[in-house]
Amino acid sequence: MGAMIEVRDLTKWYGRTLALDRATFDVEKGQIVGFLGPNGAGKSTTLRILTGYFPATSGEARVAGHDVLLESLAVRSIIGYMPENVPLYPEMRVEEYLAFRAGLKGVPASRRRAVVDGVIERCWLKDMRRRLIGALSKGFRQRVGLAEALVADPKVLILDEPTIGLDPTQIQEVRRLIKSLGETHTVLLSSHILPEVEKTCSHLVMIAGGRIAAAGSVEELRAGRAQTTKFILEVRPAPGKTADGPAEIARVVGLVPGVAAIKREEAGDGWLRLTLTAVGEADIREGLYACVAQRGWQLREMRRVAPTLEELYVEIIAGEQAAQAAKGAA
Repeated sequence: MGAMIEVRDLTKWYGRTLALDRATFDVEKGQIVGFLGPNGAGKSTTLRILTGYFPATSGEARVAGHDVLLESLAVRSIIGYMPENVPLYPEMRVEEYLAFRAGLKGVPASRRRAVVDGVIERCWLKDMRRRLIGALSKGFRQRVGLAEALVADPKVLILDEPTIGLDPTQIQEVRRLIKSLGETHTVLLSSHILPEVEKTCSHLVMIAGGRIAAAGSVEELRAGRAQTTKFILEVRPAPGKTADGPAEIARVVGLVPGVAAIKREEAGDGWLRLTLTAVGEADIREGLYACVAQRGWQLREMRRVAPTLEELYVEIIAGEQAAQAAKGAA
């Protein structure tokens, strides 16, 4: 497919403060990429450099092959940018503002009405098109910001916290919209809502302390980082086997080869839920099933549990921050 966004050794100093430290990553054409990191990690700095708001101190960034510093106007013409705090004109009506922005972005006057109608439809603003922007709620202003980013049908969308201020239903709608946009656009999405990123994005870039901590698909990051494997097992004794209480069940399951640790909890109606940690990446399900069958227990659930994006994020960011602290101490 080829990289739509290319970042190489991007560095940004604010006086004596290093905000970006040789950041390097790619975003391929047609991908929806989540850009994650703690506050102050360099996310907004990276997005502002990519969108031409200010230059990098050193390094290189390209969008669709255009250098963001030397070909700034070309880059801006193919990017739709929605910042976290969307700058809007409160005294303008929604459709008036979108037509104004479409004109600034070079949309021909003959197509402007149809384009505005299209983004109003896609961003669920039909009932608000004649409203003053200043009278809109935070959620509707976010939708106007997203519509403005889409109005020139850009090749690349850069969205900074697009779901902030939205209610759960609106978040689901925006998630569906972003996933549909990925069919025709390349999307770089910055967000702190990790479950939304996990449901929306196919690839991730994680940044900490101005340095890229990890980049790749969610599956690749899980495969490369997970040090332990967990399993869920729900069982209860066969009727009449009162000797097999929770403690005895946990003891017997703990003898299955490959089980390193057990956490148990009552699941109601006599069921016991066990969260099992395996040694390394061992798959202990065959041994668990044999144990359950031998003891005659009733089995309601047995499954392998992949680490959540939150667990993965905490592990990667904490590891990068520890490495930077150790380097600084040395």
